[in-house]
Amino acid sequence: MSILAGAGATMSDPAMSLVFWRQLGVAALCGGVVGLERQLHGKAMGLRTGVLICVATAVFVMLGAQTAGDQGDPSRVVGQVVVGVGFLGGGVIFNKGQMVQGLTSAAIIWLLAAIGSLAGLGLVLSPLLLAFAAVAMVAGMERLERVVPALRKGAHATPEDVKAAAELRASTTARADSHTKPS
Repeated sequence: MSILAGAGATMSDPAMSLVFWRQLGVAALCGGVVGLERQLHGKAMGLRTGVLICVATAVFVMLGAQTAGDQGDPSRVVGQVVVGVGFLGGGVIFNKGQMVQGLTSAAIIWLLAAIGSLAGLGLVLSPLLLAFAAVAMVAGMERLERVVPALRKGAHATPEDVKAAAELRASTTARADSHTKPS
């Protein structure tokens, strides 16, 4: 008898179910797809983190659904996952000088929890489509930022953009100083 089942009730081990492993497989695949994209771009939140967030979220959702029975509400587990993962995502946001970094990683962590929740609820196509859509959106935005220079400001500036802006400021300051100095 499972401790979670309570007195007088029995609960089978979910690990003995093919459905359990399918749900974990979907979660791992989705987390891997998104995490691989991040890792290939040199981000700290990569393949391992993506897989672990999706799989852990799926397990919590499956656990909530299994233990809820007629008495509970598995959506409460999802709500708690959202709060907990929001805290995790908040930990990857930090200031570097006057720039804030990690916002995309934080958003991806939250999205991975949503994908894991979908997988944990037994859905297959929705989490897969969402994972590939997330990769397409991030890649599309990066391409758009390369094509439209106005989008490469602040945290989205490339090192070349920062260097060019500094050189422009220096030359503008030098020209201004040369016009204001008495001869």
